[in-house]
Amino acid sequence: MRIAVAGTGYVGLSLAVLLAQRNEVVAVDVVPSKVEALSRWESPIADAEIESWLAEAAAGERELSLAATLDGAAAYRDAELVVIATPTNYDPDRNFFDTRYVEQVVELVLGVNPSAVMVVKSTVPVGYAEELCARYPEGRFLFSPEFLREGRALHDNLHPSRVIVGVPRSSAFAGELEGAARAFAGLLVEGADAAERERENADGTRGIPVLVMGSTEAEAVKLFANTYLALRVSFFNELDTYAATRGLDAAEVIRGVCLEPRIGSHYNNPSFGYGGYCLPKDTKQLLANFDRVPQSLIRAIVEANRVRKDFVADEVVDRVMSLVYAGVEAPVVGVHRLTMKTGSDNFRASSVQGIMRRVRARGVPVVVYEPTLDAPDFYGAEVIRDLAEFKSRCDLIIANRWDDELADVGDKVYTRDLFRRD
Repeated sequence: MRIAVAGTGYVGLSLAVLLAQRNEVVAVDVVPSKVEALSRWESPIADAEIESWLAEAAAGERELSLAATLDGAAAYRDAELVVIATPTNYDPDRNFFDTRYVEQVVELVLGVNPSAVMVVKSTVPVGYAEELCARYPEGRFLFSPEFLREGRALHDNLHPSRVIVGVPRSSAFAGELEGAARAFAGLLVEGADAAERERENADGTRGIPVLVMGSTEAEAVKLFANTYLALRVSFFNELDTYAATRGLDAAEVIRGVCLEPRIGSHYNNPSFGYGGYCLPKDTKQLLANFDRVPQSLIRAIVEANRVRKDFVADEVVDRVMSLVYAGVEAPVVGVHRLTMKTGSDNFRASSVQGIMRRVRARGVPVVVYEPTLDAPDFYGAEVIRDLAEFKSRCDLIIANRWDDELADVGDKVYTRDLFRRD
């Protein structure tokens, strides 16, 4: 099958590589450097599996039918299927996702290939696919939520927890799209690791669970799933806040709580707050979708993240003041990495940025160690790319996630990464 993928971020590029195993795939992006990198079989994003697969393809050790282009019109004109994975940043002024880049692709596809099936992979508000059908009645739209981690996107596509595809009920092509939805789900299952297709699930079924449902339900699955993950992060962060405030060993409390089999020991490592590209915007979007619907929990999840960042910033400032009382003049706080997760190169909405802004607002000098950032400063804080210089200049180092390269200055480090893992 000829497939075009719009967008080469974590979602788009991981899907393009996955589908290129058995299909002719063209990845489309508007950033020349990304297209040039892919044309050299180099990944424009940090993802171990993607980098490895592209290197193997370049060496002739893996077959991938993958091309990259800036010319969307040409790519969409020849495609039987267009996967849309463009950014949908949260717009705080409108209190909604900014879906304009999705619509730009839709309009371009309709202009050159109106019969193509378009699968929206970008995260969107609940009800968005139905709105697309009303706005572009000639379009054939599906929505398929992604459940990927930054830096492990191809791995998660190879080992999917489930595959969900939504069909807009109001579409003039609803009957035809039901078959297209199952066909697209089949492509994702076919591209997954062979062992996953034979696995035994907890409910006794075998293989990768596939759900075809209404597009609005599929959109709700995405937002509620991510909001539940944000809830879990917030719960253990608030447990950690309580323990730190009352002088308890937070790690011991968490271990004891998580031995309850209905809770489990996954996703329980405290942090500076949930962040990254998905959870902050998805929780806010879900809260906006609750307009005129009774709720209190969703708002509390969004608010809990702000409260956690306030607490962490206060802790950092308290340590700065302790240094002042100990005779250190104008202590410098260093931020070790801007990324949200280990193995990621994505700074978007990382929780440490919120801490940095709060600390700087209190008049504390802040510098940043971020070797991947080619800029002299980040929001007014000096960027240092030499680790030794960073360590020597900082009196206190804050790290959302521990890194062993900080071991020799561990007495300077403030982190809430109790278990030293994501």
